[in-house]
Amino acid sequence: MILHDLISYDLLRVIWWVLLGVLLIGFAMTDGFDMGTGALLPFVAKTDTERRVVINTVGPVWEGNQVWFILGGGAIFAAWPPLYAVSFSGFYLAMFIVLAAFIVRPVAFKYRSKRPSPAWRSAWDWALFAGGAVPALIFGVAVGNVLRGVPFHLTPSLMPIYEGSFWGLLNPFALLTGVVSLSMLIMHGAAWLNLKTEGRIQSRARRFGTTAGAVAIIGYAVAGAWMALMVDGYALVNAVAVDGPSNPLLSEVSKGGSWMASYSARPWIIAAPIMGFAGMLMALRGLTSGGEATTLLWSKLGILGVVSSVGLTMFPFILPSSTEPNSSLTVWDASSSHLTLFVMLVATVIFMPLILMYTSWVYSVLWGKVTEDDVNANGETLY
Repeated sequence: MILHDLISYDLLRVIWWVLLGVLLIGFAMTDGFDMGTGALLPFVAKTDTERRVVINTVGPVWEGNQVWFILGGGAIFAAWPPLYAVSFSGFYLAMFIVLAAFIVRPVAFKYRSKRPSPAWRSAWDWALFAGGAVPALIFGVAVGNVLRGVPFHLTPSLMPIYEGSFWGLLNPFALLTGVVSLSMLIMHGAAWLNLKTEGRIQSRARRFGTTAGAVAIIGYAVAGAWMALMVDGYALVNAVAVDGPSNPLLSEVSKGGSWMASYSARPWIIAAPIMGFAGMLMALRGLTSGGEATTLLWSKLGILGVVSSVGLTMFPFILPSSTEPNSSLTVWDASSSHLTLFVMLVATVIFMPLILMYTSWVYSVLWGKVTEDDVNANGETLY
């Protein structure tokens, strides 16, 4: 028996669809509070010392958190090549802006406190703001466009041709999902600062986080209603060979109806939006009542619910085409080969636990609040 035949092709496809979701959710849960903290920096910290406190809450962990983003991009490239080709070419300018923001962020961390000039430090503080707020907004806009369908088609040789423009991505529904993403991650950043700081910074973080949480909850509800009533859903017309070749053109796809049909076909997926609402509501309650560790955990549950609700609603679609529905990419016809998925799974089983153990160790070592006294006493070694 060939070793990779131990796991069937269709099961491997589902496993990698789940793993991609895990990586994206892990990124949102970890680097999400980094982005939210950056977006809050100019508003929750008024003095230079307060801003250094905020920066040093995420300074030791942001690099490790960003590993989830790298792993997610790598998983898309290796496990879902057509998805990588279409999304990274169609969303090229948007991705360039995200990468520019991610490049500016580490530079700002390293250089911000190198000079005492207030103008110098203020400029880097706003760079950290952009490095947090811009990706959080653009990721949400991308999700909204994926739900609406992306304007592309595949040639007979499976070459993807993108037919849209950058400005076409900025449609009302996508902007709404962008606001949901930004406000949700600001709430998540506020929950982190609520845990890691004290005094005036903590109080301001709770206030801004409460407002952001309310916007996220309302926006998520409005986006759900909008999607149900005005966004076309996609459905497979013909029976698909779940272990067949990776050729989307072999499938027939219809556009119309509603994504909400998924909830009739798989009623159990209602658990995802319930988790999203419950988690955000409880995080909002924690920010107003003063809870710390539990507030952050509730915020993570909200993110889990919101992100997973998108994937579960769309399954088996991973990137529908708005202009040529039969070119839509699904779990069953857009993956790498059986052998590639198996080898990658073996590598994941070996290295993912190591990453999780190392991450847990880092957080345990760095547990505790960052105070102004810490910054003043270690001014030469902290950010």
